[in-house]
Amino acid sequence: MTGVLDRGRITDRGALELRTGELDGWTLSEDRIERAWVFEDFATAVRFISEMAPHAEELDHHPELFTVYDRVEVTLTTHDADGLTEYDFELARRLDRVAATLAQKTTGDPST
Repeated sequence: MTGVLDRGRITDRGALELRTGELDGWTLSEDRIERAWVFEDFATAVRFISEMAPHAEELDHHPELFTVYDRVEVTLTTHDADGLTEYDFELARRLDRVAATLAQKTTGDPST
């Protein structure tokens, strides 16, 4: 990781919307960002989780995960800050890069 990220909560709604808009496929909820990926199969979904782990460990920032067969849903929030911080957005960017290397069926909103 380059530099130290701010663990303080981002409180400005406009800034949160702008930051989320810079991410592909992520949606902003009140105090979290979410995204889902659908991979080729279960093995690829599990590989995605395994390949995201070193990034989460490096940042000491761990996502909420929900997995069903080929689908992985990720929720990012900073519980200690009761909302979103730079760590959430940095991890989201990293997860997007990891997912881009794996075979996917579709990407997008966790509600679909």
